[in-house]
Amino acid sequence: MMTTLSSKGQIVIPWLARAKLDLQPGAKLICEMQGDSIVLKPEATRRRKTALVIDKVTGLRVTKATTPKSVVTSDLVKALSADIP
Repeated sequence: MMTTLSSKGQIVIPWLARAKLDLQPGAKLICEMQGDSIVLKPEATRRRKTALVIDKVTGLRVTKATTPKSVVTSDLVKALSADIP
């Protein structure tokens, strides 16, 4: 991604970067010098948006699994609910 420095020393952070980091107007950024580079980091930890997908079996909206450990299967639900009357 490329941006241009204005005569006032301002830059525009490209839309794709703002969207990926969920940066909103007024967001505070930490500016660090690393060698001959400038690194901008959001001041506060950003909140991740939960991705929802449509389950192919049930047709319900469910959270998208990000790792194999977070996958919930029917067998897992049955095992966890076995003790519920």
